[in-house]
Amino acid sequence: MSELDIIRRIRARSRKENSAIQLGIGDDCALLRPDTKFDLVFTTDLTIENRHFTHRTHKASEVGHLALARSLSDLAAMGSEPVFCLVALAVPAQLARRWLNDFYKGLLRLADSHKITLAGGDLSKADAVIADVMCCGRVPRGKALLRSGAKPGDGIFVTGRLGKRKHLPKPRLAEGIALRGVASAAMDLSDGLSLDLHRLCLESGVAAELDSSQIPVARGSTLEKALHYGEDYELLFTAPAVNAKGTRIGVITKGKLGQVRLDRRILKPEGWDHFR
Repeated sequence: MSELDIIRRIRARSRKENSAIQLGIGDDCALLRPDTKFDLVFTTDLTIENRHFTHRTHKASEVGHLALARSLSDLAAMGSEPVFCLVALAVPAQLARRWLNDFYKGLLRLADSHKITLAGGDLSKADAVIADVMCCGRVPRGKALLRSGAKPGDGIFVTGRLGKRKHLPKPRLAEGIALRGVASAAMDLSDGLSLDLHRLCLESGVAAELDSSQIPVARGSTLEKALHYGEDYELLFTAPAVNAKGTRIGVITKGKLGQVRLDRRILKPEGWDHFR
């Protein structure tokens, strides 16, 4: 199977009805004609063999799902509606047939469920699988959720249970869109609550106090994992309203910038750091 054969197969299976995409797979670039009422949101995430998955733990279709879900989760954290994605994929030569087909089957199944168009990308050969998925979303002008808006007195919320790595993450896109105009700050939980909340507090210039009894721990997990494990792909957000959608786990406070306290004791940001 040649690269051209692979591209033809992918092109035949990708969504075509997105009116924002003027040109897609088959040309040197995708051509987007944006609506001027929206801000465009871009993100990219790498999914790397033996770093984020192994062939023992994940089928090819599951790797495709995971690769797209990681970027869609970032769009969700911005309150963004997905528009299109680009996929740069490098695989060993021996995986070029069956595995490659199943990878795109899993990726396109998730793409279709969220009405996001695969607009193009790149294919190459490598010693291990490396998938880089870039996603573009759109949000009404000035309505994007940022990490920098949390204020003292805001509640801290999460959208689901924490501490159990999700084999097939479900991006919280609907929840993110619903938080427009409600949340003062937001981000996705991919590196662990302790580290991600620390990052949000730094961006907002605030501190935080968590209540361990309120943190929703996934069945079969522990509070320790819920705080530091990572790869929850839930949304972490702050809001002044006590009835915001989500589980309230604490409050934003004044104090040392970025400091997070758990039951009044300092909580070290010990989540996932690629270079630590």
